[in-house]
Amino acid sequence: MSAALPHGVTGVHALASGHHDGPWDAVIVDPTVKDRLLATAVLVLRHGRCLAGSAVAPHGLIVLAGPPGTGKSTLAQGLAQAAARALAPHGATTLVEVDPHAFPSEMLGESRRAVSRLFREDLPELAARRPHTLVLIDEVEALAVRRQAASFDTNPVDVHRATDAVLSGLDALRAQRPGTLLVVTTNFAEAVGDAFLSRADLVVRTTLPDESVIPLIVADSLRELAAQWPELRDLAEDTAVHQQVGRMLVGMDGRKIRKTVHGALALRLETAREPALLRAEGLVAAAREAAAKLSEKVPRS
Repeated sequence: MSAALPHGVTGVHALASGHHDGPWDAVIVDPTVKDRLLATAVLVLRHGRCLAGSAVAPHGLIVLAGPPGTGKSTLAQGLAQAAARALAPHGATTLVEVDPHAFPSEMLGESRRAVSRLFREDLPELAARRPHTLVLIDEVEALAVRRQAASFDTNPVDVHRATDAVLSGLDALRAQRPGTLLVVTTNFAEAVGDAFLSRADLVVRTTLPDESVIPLIVADSLRELAAQWPELRDLAEDTAVHQQVGRMLVGMDGRKIRKTVHGALALRLETAREPALLRAEGLVAAAREAAAKLSEKVPRS
């Protein structure tokens, strides 16, 4: 199936689908952020065609920017499913996943042609399949490079031409298929072209979780484990332990926090053999070990 996909497209999915449930709830952020994301997505997907040509016409672009591990990709995947469920009464949604690293080429002009073909031919064709289409591009800075941040010594001219192709292609896609939504992520917003960011209908900046959010991530991770080993339910509901562990994990991203919780199972052979034996002491020990490793990486002033 993958051989039949257009160049750079790594997946095409029909939503809503039970296989895509989970990511939207897994990312713990301010509920107003999710509300704004979902509302923007629904407006573009549902009414983008009606708004086309008006002074308030959306570009059909959402940018999620922030450090690695802050949930950008998971949030984008979850948004696709959440929007598809909200729009289900009006028809199905196509989710298209694009790998931007598939486009840079040493052949002069090849990247530009490939990117142009993606936006002007491949994506409009895929968008014609269903009433709503959402395109997900992770690490968009690989395509839409900010000119001031790029060096011609380390970035071939072709990269700059590809960036121009992204901008013109985005405008072309908007003209051909208004109502198609691009959701892109970037670890380095400062490396993304200003002209690209200016086209965004919404820019959401994700950050490292603070001391009020970390215990919620710990609790959610424990509930996942308790779904497999019900004996862990008490630990999953022990807010005092969650708070204690949370204070130790300040400065970590969400991915590392979840890995710390799951890693507690591997601290001892006993819990590795039988995860249901995990206790608060083991969780705290794992958090202490993770915090010590984090402090070793922090530069001393």
